[in-house]
Amino acid sequence: MAHGNWISGFALSIGILASAPAMAKDVLLFNRIGPTKSQLYVANADGSGEHRLIATDGFDYAARFSDDGQWIVFTSERNGRGQSDIYRVRADGSALERLTDDPAVDDQAAMSPDNRYVAFMSDRGSHRANIWVLDLQTRQLRNLTGAAPIQGDPAKPDGFYRPSWSPDGQWIAFTSDRNTEWKSHDKGAAWEHLQELSVYIVHPDGTGLKRLSGEGVATGGVTTGSPKWSADGKQIIAYQGDVELSWLSRVDQLSMKATSQIVAIDVATGQAKELTSGPGVKLNPQFLPDGRFAYSTKSAQITGIMYSDGAKPFPANLREPSWSRDGRQVVYERIDNLPLAQNTPLYSWNDKFEYRYTDVFPMFARDGTLALSNKDVDTSLVVMKADGSDKRLVFQSTTHCAAGKNASGQCGDMIGVALTPSWFPDSKKLVFSFGGYWRTRDQNVANVKMINRDGTGVEDLTSTTSNTGFASVSPDGKQMVYRSWAKGDEGLRIMDLDTRKVRVLTNDWDNVPGWSPAASGPGAGRIVFTRKQKDGNFDIFTIKADGTGLLRVTNFPASDAHAVWSWDGSKILWSSSEYGFKDEGALYDNSFQPYGQVWSMNPDGSGKEMLTDSRWEDSLPAFVPPVASKGAKKATK
Repeated sequence: MAHGNWISGFALSIGILASAPAMAKDVLLFNRIGPTKSQLYVANADGSGEHRLIATDGFDYAARFSDDGQWIVFTSERNGRGQSDIYRVRADGSALERLTDDPAVDDQAAMSPDNRYVAFMSDRGSHRANIWVLDLQTRQLRNLTGAAPIQGDPAKPDGFYRPSWSPDGQWIAFTSDRNTEWKSHDKGAAWEHLQELSVYIVHPDGTGLKRLSGEGVATGGVTTGSPKWSADGKQIIAYQGDVELSWLSRVDQLSMKATSQIVAIDVATGQAKELTSGPGVKLNPQFLPDGRFAYSTKSAQITGIMYSDGAKPFPANLREPSWSRDGRQVVYERIDNLPLAQNTPLYSWNDKFEYRYTDVFPMFARDGTLALSNKDVDTSLVVMKADGSDKRLVFQSTTHCAAGKNASGQCGDMIGVALTPSWFPDSKKLVFSFGGYWRTRDQNVANVKMINRDGTGVEDLTSTTSNTGFASVSPDGKQMVYRSWAKGDEGLRIMDLDTRKVRVLTNDWDNVPGWSPAASGPGAGRIVFTRKQKDGNFDIFTIKADGTGLLRVTNFPASDAHAVWSWDGSKILWSSSEYGFKDEGALYDNSFQPYGQVWSMNPDGSGKEMLTDSRWEDSLPAFVPPVASKGAKKATK
């Protein structure tokens, strides 16, 4: 798919008709799923003596000891939330040094045995995850996995992750989903991708590529991750499980159903031997002296550390433990998932724009009022000023979160949620979706409601006995488009809001429609939506309101979805998985599409540009309209 790599300037906003001159910097709001705090700690192997590694605050993670125990390399977003670079620090927390400086994602670093080189994952240059090697003496960089013999089919998953040096420095082990297929979980019934990983080894000069895991295993059945070498270089330890692990493990509510085992892989033969048994997610394994090994366990937001000779007490919110080679110490991050404040600054990949955090499904009225679903609390419908102030409840959800049963972090409920507000042109009323959505839609009802902005006058627009939702009001306020979900009644429908008569727009597996606000130009009169193709892929389409002019505007084999219009209908914003995962999927927390990034394009599908480039799930964008931009720049620090 032809596209530009970086952002070109344009003034955008969601749901606004009135035009205005572009500000010096436009504000882009979008949602991000990922931890909101991450700090490194070091402890003795039995959990005693825990202390902060670095005294200064930073968003730090993915730490690894050097073989001699003198250094710890790690990833940090100290330059801005979402922009990650590689750092190193002495094991005592002194001599902090930044090793990479690039807007791209740099992550998952490992030092060579002689401490001269650092291998790490980076998506620089191509936006795809590759293994890069940095020479710490010359500061020269090279893309280890970027050579043609190593690269896979660019139309398929093609990422490289989690490098690990052999004890003699002659090999680098890593995982990759190269040349696998874009597959969704639950036998293709959903749209979130699975990740089929195998372990490979290669010489540091890029020669001798060899696949160790996956050979002799039914294709699509297994994922193997996070390789680490034994002290003699003859074995590699890793976690392994059914490929569904890459989905179940990264969703809190589902991770309790997942199981993986720790395996030892013979480097010479590729034969794997299970070292553990029983249910539960087991990750981040490492060989320790005296024949022992260690790993982490995971269930929802609770993580533990297990040794082959028993468990030890550690904080439940730790992630990614890594042990010193002598097994005496362990470094890990402790995370927090408490929500960010509305309008919290995020790293901006282009200095023409200010990027800010928002809760989900943001939509601006013509008068500049922002409506959204406050998933960070209980997924009720709220309105506020663009800067997040004067927040008012419009419609109360009936989620468990609203009943006070929510754990820390975003509300994970999918039943009783209030979603996707859409304003009438007078800025006085909205429509929104209420009920059970996503994977609960087959078992629960949901419908479209209309409500005044002060919360009064709530009215059902669609039936309360089926499942409808994701409505969008036409620019003149006379019609709305919404999706219907019922066997034999799937697709998009248009309702005349005066007569309440409904007509069929489409009969396919279509969702999240949005009516263009454009009065003229290529977007005028068109509705954007997401369609599931017969091959299981999801793409963005537009169609005229009379049902003619169907146009497919994305065609990459990976999923594209959640499209919305710019304020004048000149652009479409959406989430794409074109560049794939930035890490092993099983290691994420409560992230449905961790590969998702925000993109923009013209209404005809030309001019595609990626707007974000983080390792986290970025989605649901809205450019702040000129009428509201002054308030939005009063950001919460």
